[in-house]
Amino acid sequence: MITTIDEEQGIVIVRNGEHEERHSLATAEGFEAASRAWVRATWDSKYVYSFAWMGRPVIQLPEDMIRLQEVIWALQPDVLIETGVAHGGSLIFYASLFEAMNKGRVIGIDIEIREHNRAAIEAHAMKKRIELLEGSSTAPEIVDQVKAMVKPGETVLVVLDSNHSKGHVLDELRAYSPLVSVGSYIVATDGIMEQVKGGPRSEDDWDWNNPKAAAHAFVAEDSRFVIEEPAFPFNEGVVTKRVTYWPDAFIKRIA
Repeated sequence: MITTIDEEQGIVIVRNGEHEERHSLATAEGFEAASRAWVRATWDSKYVYSFAWMGRPVIQLPEDMIRLQEVIWALQPDVLIETGVAHGGSLIFYASLFEAMNKGRVIGIDIEIREHNRAAIEAHAMKKRIELLEGSSTAPEIVDQVKAMVKPGETVLVVLDSNHSKGHVLDELRAYSPLVSVGSYIVATDGIMEQVKGGPRSEDDWDWNNPKAAAHAFVAEDSRFVIEEPAFPFNEGVVTKRVTYWPDAFIKRIA
């Protein structure tokens, strides 16, 4: 696929083999085509490795964090469980939202929490709303610990951001789905892997071995869940689709 953005004419041209489409940049279709090329550029340039939240690196596309914030505000969860800690920036982000809401706590799980990251998280002002667990997110003993930390009747939201292979994400979906409240979500992040196959730091199997594929496999086997985009709470423009590293990520429990 070849995408050409002509700023003078205000159009984007997409060529796929012999097929060509032209869209105004003022249309949803034009914006989507230009954004797809931009997202690939963000991957190749490691753009997402340039942000921090309250002093801690947060390796996420900013729009994804804002969109998830919209969901958190609407849902008002009591507990957010995140697999994958890294530098702790996303844990701090969620904890700061809970602090502003005057409710909620975060459980962060990682197979290895590096000492300098743990020290920074534990010294942070938002630590009072964060619990850390070290171990594999799919290990039965870790899953049991998490279950014991959730009180009956609490609203639970889960974000999966650890090992992004299809098999591991599918195992996480199966392990944590019983904790997800009806109306809430499991968010399987980084399905962009399919889109950026062939780019830097990608693998040949990313077209099928990714969280998006795991999400579709999971909803096919568990009818209590569907892949459903959260509605934009505010929109006065023509764009209706997220610019995202997390395509098909929002897996909603409906029963």
